[in-house]
Order: sequence, then C-alpha cells, then structure tokens
Amino acid sequence: MSMTDYEKELVVEQIEIGPMQNYTYIIGSRETREVAIVDPAWDIDALLNHVDERGYKLTAALITHYHPDHCGGAFRSNNIEGVAELVGKRGVKVYCHCDECMGLKKVTGLSDSDIVKVNSGDKLSVGDVEVEFLHTPGHTPGSQCFRVKHTVISGDTLFITGCGRVDLPGSNSEQMYYSMQKLAELPDDTLLLPGHNYAHIPNATMAEVKRINTYMRVKDLATWRMFMGD
Repeated sequence: MSMTDYEKELVVEQIEIGPMQNYTYIIGSRETREVAIVDPAWDIDALLNHVDERGYKLTAALITHYHPDHCGGAFRSNNIEGVAELVGKRGVKVYCHCDECMGLKKVTGLSDSDIVKVNSGDKLSVGDVEVEFLHTPGHTPGSQCFRVKHTVISGDTLFITGCGRVDLPGSNSEQMYYSMQKLAELPDDTLLLPGHNYAHIPNATMAEVKRINTYMRVKDLATWRMFMGD
C-alpha cells in the first residue's frame, strides 16, 4: 500500500507487552514529535523510556476499554501498572468513552479530573495528526477504536481472526454485531491494528480481515445470534 505524504508524517508504533500478548501503540506526528499512547499497561517505565529515547513528547493517553490488561489496575490477584502510574509520572489526560469512564475510574483509581470523556465521532489533534474516536460497544459498553487516516486501532473489539469476548460483565453480543458492521464499512485499504497478538499476525488490511475473519462475514443479526450461540 502506497503512503500519502500525510501518512509518511505519522508515528505509528506497535509494542507487544505483558504476559497476555497485549499491544500498546504510540501514535502521533513525526513533524512535531507529539504523540499519544494507546492502552498503556504492564510496564510504564519501559513505555516511557521508549517514548523518551525517540525524542517524542507525550501529550495524551487513549484507552480502548477499562479491562486491566489494557489500562492497569486490579486483575485477579495481581495489580497491573497502567494509566494511574502514567498520569502520576507525566500528568497527561486520559481519553475514555463516556460510557466507559465509571469502569475506568473503578479499576484504576483515576479521578474525574484525570479523564476526558469522548463520544463517537469526536476528534483529537496530536500535533498535526488527527485521531477520530469510534464507539464500538460489545466487549464492554464503552469500547472504542481510534482511527488515524487509513489506520484503525481496534483494542479488543476486532482481532485479525476474531472479535472480543461477549460473555463478560458489561458485554453485549448484539452490540458487538453492530460494531462489526460499523468496522466492516471502513475502506478495504484501512490497516487494522488489534489489541492482542492472538493470530501472530501483527496487522492486516480490512480487506484481508474480511476475507479471513469469520465474524466479519456474518451479514444479519439472526445468523449472528445462531453463530454466537445466543
């Protein structure tokens, strides 16, 4: 896929981190060196060292959803580092969908003053790069993806060969179906960057995902319900 001049100015870095094959992302402007970090968790010092070594200026943290492996907090008998530690070290704001903020505060201990509530369609400028927030509920009520030009970071909504679980508290199978349809409408050349390295394929175009991902090929709600065992 050829890159436009705009896309050549993008910083898009994919970092696999933690024992659950999570992906954290650094996105932003190569020109201004301003970046945001997506789903910072597990080792905040390592992530900040990564940012600092490249001469980036961290301006925001973006959260796809409130599960601790993506944002930190209590998980089973462990406490995972995440946005609370990041805010403590750098003081950046945390951008969270409005339907997810209560869960994020409960899990991480963040306060209202730490969080910027966003809705689907809202946009954030990171340097001269624009990030669009896309609400994609199903895995959690306020799950969201981040679209930057021809790239979309999908968290646990959509993986290369699957989708997020819908049998957890706050999950909703029907909402996940409509989120799949929403993402299926993205241009075929959109590059999908998932929240985990489950398929051992770090990224794929939406055309490729629609070809190999069974969940993306379900075209009506009745079939989806049968497919998901509802």
